Amino acid sequence: MALIVGTDAPSFTVKDTNGNTVSLSDFAGKTVVLYFYPKDDTPGCTKEACSFRDNYTEYQGKDIVVLGVSIDDESSHQQFTEKYSLPFPLLADTDGAITKAYDVDGGGYAKRVTYVIDGEGKIIHVDAAVNTATHAQDILALVGG
Repeated sequence: MALIVGTDAPSFTVKDTNGNTVSLSDFAGKTVVLYFYPKDDTPGCTKEACSFRDNYTEYQGKDIVVLGVSIDDESSHQQFTEKYSLPFPLLADTDGAITKAYDVDGGGYAKRVTYVIDGEGKIIHVDAAVNTATHAQDILALVGG
C-alpha cells in the first residue's frame, strides 16, 4: 500500500545517474515528481521514462523536478539515460531504502507508483495506476498543466 496524500515525504540521500549525491531536501520549495519504476530498459519502464522525456520542457517551465527511482545501479541508469536521451536524473536505490520508505517494495524491485511532493515536503498526489504511455501528461494535468 502506497503512502497517502498529506503524509510527509520520507527524506533520502542517494546517488544519481552521474554519481552525484541527491537528497529530497535539495529541492525544498519546488514541486517534485518522484516516480518509481521496476527496471531500466524494459518496455513499460522505457515508455514511462520517454513520456517524461518528451514532456520535460513543460515540467521545467513549471519549475517541477522529475526524479526516476529504481533499484538499478548507476551504471545501468547511465546506459538507460544515454540510450533514450533522458534529461532528468535517475536515482540508484541499490539497497532499496527509498523503495521501502515509500512503501513501493515489490520484493526485489520498485512497484510502479508516482508521488508528487510539494515544496514543503508533503505528498500531494499518489498515482498507483500508471498508464506508462501517457503518465507524464497525466501528472502535468494534475499539477496545473
